[in-house]
Amino acid sequence: MISKDLIGASAKPIILSILSKQESYGYEIIQQVKELSGGELEWKEGMLYPVLHRLNEQGIIESYWYAPKGKRKRKYYRLSTKGQVALKNEKHQWATVTKTLNKLWRITQCLT
Repeated sequence: MISKDLIGASAKPIILSILSKQESYGYEIIQQVKELSGGELEWKEGMLYPVLHRLNEQGIIESYWYAPKGKRKRKYYRLSTKGQVALKNEKHQWATVTKTLNKLWRITQCLT
């Protein structure tokens, strides 16, 4: 089980990465995260929507309402220009953290 702290910390880069590929709405984002993680990350609406609202207020993502023909109206989200820069920064930060942890775990594996 993934800790709430790690889920919270990784939410922004995951959302930005998903929206860099295509515009999406909340439930679809939740399903993509579940699928991409092999079911290891199961986000709830109560966790996702506050993050989407915060990113929207910061101008990192944009939102709009849309109702495809024959379907109900949904709020869609897309990456803004500011969001593209934020995603680049997130990628760098997470790559640094991942590289550091991998080095540490290789070192400690050799010691055990």
